[in-house]
Amino acid sequence: MTTAETTDALGRILAPAAGVRLHRADDDSAWWRHAVIYQIYPRSWADSDGDGVGDLPGITVRLPYLRDLGVDAIWLSPFYTSPQADAGYDVADYRDIDPIFGKLADVDALIEAAHGLCLRVIVDLVPNHSSDEHAWFQSALSTGPGSLERERYVFRDGLGDDGAQPPNNWESVFGGPAWTRVADGQWYLHLFDPKQPDFNWENPEVRAEFESILRYWLDRGVDGFRVDVAHGLIKAEGLPDWDEPLHMLGDADGVDHDHGGKHPPMWDQDGVHEVYREWRRVLNSYNPVDTPGHDPAHDRVLCAEAWVDSPERAARYVRADEMHQAFNFDFLQAPWRASDLLESIEDSLAAGDAVGAPTTWVLSNHDVVRHASRLGLPVGERRPNGIGIGDPQPDAALGLQRARAATTLMLALPGSAYLYQGEELGLPDSTDMPDEARQDPTWERSGHEERGRDGCRVPMPWEGDAPSYGFGPSDRTWLPQPEIYGSLAVDRQRGVAGSTLELYRALLAARRDLRLGSGSLSRIDGYGDDVVALVNAADGRASVQVLVNLGVGAVPVPEGWEVLIASGPATADGQLPTDTAVWLRPAE
Repeated sequence: MTTAETTDALGRILAPAAGVRLHRADDDSAWWRHAVIYQIYPRSWADSDGDGVGDLPGITVRLPYLRDLGVDAIWLSPFYTSPQADAGYDVADYRDIDPIFGKLADVDALIEAAHGLCLRVIVDLVPNHSSDEHAWFQSALSTGPGSLERERYVFRDGLGDDGAQPPNNWESVFGGPAWTRVADGQWYLHLFDPKQPDFNWENPEVRAEFESILRYWLDRGVDGFRVDVAHGLIKAEGLPDWDEPLHMLGDADGVDHDHGGKHPPMWDQDGVHEVYREWRRVLNSYNPVDTPGHDPAHDRVLCAEAWVDSPERAARYVRADEMHQAFNFDFLQAPWRASDLLESIEDSLAAGDAVGAPTTWVLSNHDVVRHASRLGLPVGERRPNGIGIGDPQPDAALGLQRARAATTLMLALPGSAYLYQGEELGLPDSTDMPDEARQDPTWERSGHEERGRDGCRVPMPWEGDAPSYGFGPSDRTWLPQPEIYGSLAVDRQRGVAGSTLELYRALLAARRDLRLGSGSLSRIDGYGDDVVALVNAADGRASVQVLVNLGVGAVPVPEGWEVLIASGPATADGQLPTDTAVWLRPAE
């Protein structure tokens, strides 16, 4: 059917024609192929003791909220013993809990409570680096050059006659040199903060240690791991200089991600894949896939945080014998334009299908400006690493409207999806946080040029009129909460028609009931260039259309279809306003 045949003289769309199929229906019953997983940032979720820092008992008490929201699993950012130089991503002991979060018994209780609510539990694993306070690193410092202990990390002699120059010119992601010199004259590599020395993943002892860590937490009942900096473990042989800008957390919209054809020697080296094949064998041993008793509902999973150059490179991490999921950062970074969103969706699905893996959609997390703020910035500009006082401010109303539409699109797509705590409330970044309150090491190491990630990590608001908006029993919070959070608190939105919380609850319930996560996806012809138009279909249920209007004027909703869910109100004459998304089903 041609585009002309789908419209009448008034320009109304009568029967949109299915175009190119982008993805076939997935009949695999494995839970992780279509799950919705909710990220909890423990410092900022719920504080049980009033010290201003979230903790494990606080999380456990609030778990019924997530059951009612309708997610399938939770992912916990690090809770391990740590000096907290990078909010827990500097681990001093991978087998114990930092006292600010509780104790081992608390995580056991959390896992048991979550499983009792039919919520799976994924924990963070940080394998690229440890804390400089880790026992291994302290041994490396005390034993000196050439020792077996020092071989666990990346130590090198310096350049120049006296070794006073770093071994190469690499820069830290957080700003400044990626090398620090120790008392005996050698240098150690830290792609992040100096308190986060990189492990040497060419060392078999490091590989054996992390396989042991995996088994430790699997034995305690966790259902999987989100792997931090999954693309960074292996460095190019010889550690060659790198003269291009260093970007681990993605880049600006429209920026050349392939660095003119050059490949960063510290990221996405082919050797990482053998590490994950070994890990997959460990996880499979807990639910053997080649035995008659294998139940996909009990699969333990790996999810990669891999900021790589293309969907094709990301798909390498989710080949059948490696990880189960990899965050789709290409989708997260796509500009708010129909052509960019469609290109990202099509390319991502094609790359995943080529290796038999689901696509794992995401719009916000603890490392990026929340999409309710990010989408309120001018389209096509560089995504900032934090927003603060004196910076260009997002249009809050526009950002929230687009964020609701973006989530409505995302949750209609086949595959799995991750939500970041508070996005179901429409929380914006804290863009007016005083600079003196900032704790992200990026702020200091960048010479106060990049404000960093504190704005998306502010404690959750639960009760609009309570101290700390219900985050804890006192008014203390480790980061200040913006005033707007009071009006967005859970108790201000629960049960309120049209609230962002109720939109998320409706989307998640319908997604599950209609099995959208395992459906096929096709593009719909007959709409203009400013509309994302897709249909999600599966045997045994009616098809669901998703339309997103990114143009400057309203577009008509097709006749013969009724609105199932909309991200915002449609006009009385059946028009879909700009920056609005809708799910449609055949009218009865």
